[in-house]
Amino acid sequence: MQTRYLYLLRYILPVTDVLMLNFIYFLAYYVTNYIGKFVSYELLQHYVVVCNLIWLFNALLFGLYTEYGSRRVERIYRSTLRCIFIHFILFSLYLLFLRDNEFSRTFLLVFYALLSIAFILNRFVGTAIQFLLVNKFHVTKKIAVMGNNATGMRIADYLKKQKNVNFYGFIADHPCVYSLGNSAAIDVAVAEMELAVLNGVEDMYVSVAPHKMSSIHELVKEADKHLLRLKFIPDIAGTLAAPYTINYMGGEFPIITLRNEPLQIMGNRFKKRAFDIVFSLLVIIFLLSWLFPILAIIIKLQSKGPVLFKQQRSGRNDEPFWCYKFRSMRLNNSSDNRQATKDDDRITTIGRVLRKYSIDEVPQFFNVLFGSMSVVGPRPHMLSHTEEYKAIISQFMVRHFMKPGITGWAQVNGFRGETKEDGAMEKRVEYDIYYLENWTGMLDVKIIFMTIINLFRGEDNAY
Repeated sequence: MQTRYLYLLRYILPVTDVLMLNFIYFLAYYVTNYIGKFVSYELLQHYVVVCNLIWLFNALLFGLYTEYGSRRVERIYRSTLRCIFIHFILFSLYLLFLRDNEFSRTFLLVFYALLSIAFILNRFVGTAIQFLLVNKFHVTKKIAVMGNNATGMRIADYLKKQKNVNFYGFIADHPCVYSLGNSAAIDVAVAEMELAVLNGVEDMYVSVAPHKMSSIHELVKEADKHLLRLKFIPDIAGTLAAPYTINYMGGEFPIITLRNEPLQIMGNRFKKRAFDIVFSLLVIIFLLSWLFPILAIIIKLQSKGPVLFKQQRSGRNDEPFWCYKFRSMRLNNSSDNRQATKDDDRITTIGRVLRKYSIDEVPQFFNVLFGSMSVVGPRPHMLSHTEEYKAIISQFMVRHFMKPGITGWAQVNGFRGETKEDGAMEKRVEYDIYYLENWTGMLDVKIIFMTIINLFRGEDNAY
């Protein structure tokens, strides 16, 4: 729905960013020398190329110049701040590893201070230009809607909120739009279409029930005569719950998908799996390598039995897998069907500490490394609990569309541990499904940070 003027802004942005980045780089060099801090000419001559490459890498990483990233002003600002911050880290590390005696920290401070100010001003000017184009010069596309139904109303509400759209209103706003086989209805619709075209309407969105599509050929002919583009949106709001997506298989067969699943996109799955492998290896090498023997000795001294507790849990697509934990209980015969409760007499002294700070979960990073779990995802349940809850909670099995995780969106929002209260499991499932439908890499990072914070302060439900 963008106009050509606003569309051009998207391509002007990367050009002005690169020009500004280089200008600020050279300016920072001369400012640093001017205030008495010597900077080698090599920094100016050779490292500027690296500076540009890192910026372009960050822009691709955060989607700064993509259609999605540049669609809203707040996304542009957010992506820009992320790019500057990561650029600072990567470029600083590069200079530190290749530094010589003439390396200047003052240059970095001056460069990123000026760069932050310049980018904020640049975005502000871009926002001001967009505001002028839309509000002063009315560089917007005028759009109308036909269809007095639930979908038509939702389309109208959406268009009214778009800054780049001038919503004209409804055309033929009466029930006869679904009875276009009669001449009276055609005459009414055509008359209103002609008036809309005279008032500058270019596109018209028609919300019509699928079984009525065969009766709108006359309407299409009349729209073509008046150079009015028709775009049809099936009115299936009463049949399917929104939001749903429509894609084409082989460019021919329309497919309606009822649930958004970002991790169905292969690129997203690859990113998440790569992150899982790197993160789990770091934990295993730098934490488990020394923590495992210490805890093994303590666990063995306090009670008989193996160091690790293994149990079959429900995994992705409800496939069972062996989940590993540090053993925190005395050997018992009820582990496969009874949840841990507060003041549970099965828990050992060291077990209470392990469970309070979730240290007992650390061996699950082996599960992550081998692919049966992810760092972040819905917590896996015992097989008996899966059978129990799927019979009483309608969407319980939806959470099994993805790999289970060591931590999850439900857990950092307080829904972990025993589920004895009414509605506790329903809320956990609700949060798990939200994560499934709204996954992003940054959401994973947020959950990990929230988990770390919760570990340090302890959790009431960790027992």
